[in-house]
Amino acid sequence: MEESWRMAWLLRDGQVLASLEIARSFGARSRGFLGRREPEGALLLERTRAVHSIGMRFTMDVAFLDSEMVVLRTVRLRPFLLALPVRRARHVLEAGEGAFERWSLKKGDRLEIKE
Repeated sequence: MEESWRMAWLLRDGQVLASLEIARSFGARSRGFLGRREPEGALLLERTRAVHSIGMRFTMDVAFLDSEMVVLRTVRLRPFLLALPVRRARHVLEAGEGAFERWSLKKGDRLEIKE
């Protein structure tokens, strides 16, 4: 049976951006950041093309990634909203509001995972 959660590091060009939780199971992806007061680090939802913030207590930065971990689109998602699916997206990266600005994350960036 596959592990539900894994801890890792999120990198760009070899530079660590944040600690990273990887949600691998359907249950872990469904829970995401639900029930947390605020996020710590980032969360990668594997095999996910769309997300929502229904029940969230905070605004999130959301990045849609292709199969090569290249950022296709970023959005800021306030609580109780839906983000539409992004064509070609295979994964979704979530972080607290302002994280992408601090990391200078933008469309076209290629991210890496170090486990």
